[in-house]
Amino acid sequence: MRNPVSMSRDHVQSAERSAGSAEAPFLELLARGASADAYEQPVLVARAEGRPAERIAALEQAKLVALRVRSELEGRRRREAELSALFETAHDLAGLRDLDAVLQAIVQRARSLLGTDVAYLSLNDPARGDTYMRVTEGSVAARFQQLRLGMGEGLGGLVAQTARPYVTDDYFKDERFQHTRTIDGGVRDEGLVAILGVPLMLGHHVIGVLFAADRRARVFEREQIALLGSFAALAAAAIDTANLLTETRSALAGLERANEIIRDRSGVIERASDVHDRLAELVLRGGGVHDVAAAVAEVLDGKVEFTEAAATPAEALEASRAEGHAVRHGDDWIAAVAAGGELLGALVLHGHPGLDPVDQRTLERAAMVTSLLLLARRSAAEAEQRVRGELLDDLLDARDRDPRLLRERASRLHADLDATHVVLAARLDGTAADAEQEADARRRLWSAASHLAATRHGLAAARDGGTVLLLPLKPGDTATALARRTAGHLGTAVHEAVTVGASGPVEDLATRPDSVAAAYEEGRRCLDALRLLGRSGDGAAAEDFGFLGLLLAGDRDITGFVDRTIGQVVTYDERRGTDLLRTLDAYFACGMSPARTKDELHVHVNTVAQRLERVGRLLGDDWQSPARALEIQLALRLHRLSAPTQH
Repeated sequence: MRNPVSMSRDHVQSAERSAGSAEAPFLELLARGASADAYEQPVLVARAEGRPAERIAALEQAKLVALRVRSELEGRRRREAELSALFETAHDLAGLRDLDAVLQAIVQRARSLLGTDVAYLSLNDPARGDTYMRVTEGSVAARFQQLRLGMGEGLGGLVAQTARPYVTDDYFKDERFQHTRTIDGGVRDEGLVAILGVPLMLGHHVIGVLFAADRRARVFEREQIALLGSFAALAAAAIDTANLLTETRSALAGLERANEIIRDRSGVIERASDVHDRLAELVLRGGGVHDVAAAVAEVLDGKVEFTEAAATPAEALEASRAEGHAVRHGDDWIAAVAAGGELLGALVLHGHPGLDPVDQRTLERAAMVTSLLLLARRSAAEAEQRVRGELLDDLLDARDRDPRLLRERASRLHADLDATHVVLAARLDGTAADAEQEADARRRLWSAASHLAATRHGLAAARDGGTVLLLPLKPGDTATALARRTAGHLGTAVHEAVTVGASGPVEDLATRPDSVAAAYEEGRRCLDALRLLGRSGDGAAAEDFGFLGLLLAGDRDITGFVDRTIGQVVTYDERRGTDLLRTLDAYFACGMSPARTKDELHVHVNTVAQRLERVGRLLGDDWQSPARALEIQLALRLHRLSAPTQH
């Protein structure tokens, strides 16, 4: 029987012969979903066989890339599983038949996705003034499953009092909440250590708490807290829907028109169930927020549109967010689309002043589905932004990257590294009140820059307290114009002044990655120059600073500077055999005195005046202003130094 190492070695050699590259073994590992430990095997086999150091280094590099791809794929699978569970739960809620079954499904999915030992849900009992266990999953202790707790006791009491999530790494060592013998006994029987609790909210009221807990010390991540909060919102919605059904049935009992009202209510509920089924189908097949609005409009027989938060009546929007319900605004109904504490927009139903309560719930559920859809889209966009940032970081920092791989990575992002680009350094100019506000402002700048890069087929990354962009330069465009447009675009997006310094055009980025780093330094120098000159909120390139551009430019474009400054005079002398350049040299050497200049050149003073008049026509009327005169003198000297020595 062959040993595993030999089999792995044969497997690796076979993959290398078939693909002929260092990436082949790892691609096969990725394809069959191998564990992280398996990625060490190709390197170990190569070392055991005495392969060249270059081959081993290539395998090491390919291994790191493959592990990063594997991590990204696992993250995406995890996010897809989370969204799928939320959509399935929302679908269960839409066709609500058994409240216990829906709550049990919510607790089971929360436990599975968070990977905890136990998950449970408690509800408040207003009649008895305490709270009790409603649903448990993974519990093994009978006393724990039958706990009834006084209001304000334990971690759940702290969640109910503050209406905010709380988490403890070690329950028995945490003194933030009130410990009681009953609660501690139940928790000890269950063996719980780390506990996370999030509130179940109906409007401003906490009706219960959803928990996830482990029998060992554990730190719950922010994404896990947000995920459990989403399940809590669905659980509260299920309870609210069940309560609404109970209230409806109670109100109908004993009325003469019971059958007619029941039929009417049944029709409304069926319409609500139908719209939720259609919404779930829309989301699963990749529909957008406007598709959701169109589906709800058809069911409610009215005009429904998604609006940005800034374009929605602020008072009504805030009331809807705070209460968790759609609110009436004139003849319209507004349902806030929110995630956590962030307002993402609103669904607005126009021209329906009298809205049936179940139709109102339908609008509210549609707003919830819209928020989930927006969060999913944002997650995908953030993932793409990170990939774009990583590629630009590699161009800036890793000078020895394989050009072919760089081109392939750029191509997947619809970027062309063989095109002419400009590197731009952007930074906010506002002063933040504290570190948290400053970090938030930088995140907004990075987000706006990433969106701009994606729409312009470029790249963007956060760097040095600001943002760096790599944007293609279109034919006929200039680095200066691109810098000014970028400053204006980013400033409008973040509602603050953004200063942008640009490099000159750079080419062959894949084969000359060091040029990207040099261009970034040039852009940063331009950015610093703009801020020192009091031009915050503006954009410029080195060519805009005259002779100062020589100090800012990475390649010191002396020929270009001379040509821009006195090129017309040089051309005139060459074509006509005149002495305008020599006259300019003498004129400046003689302190800009025509009388002393004519003695220096041994010509009549009128000849000097005529030559200077011709210079003025070529260079412009302001050529003798202090700033222009300084640039012209520097250009004259550089022209002399660059001219061949005459023997």
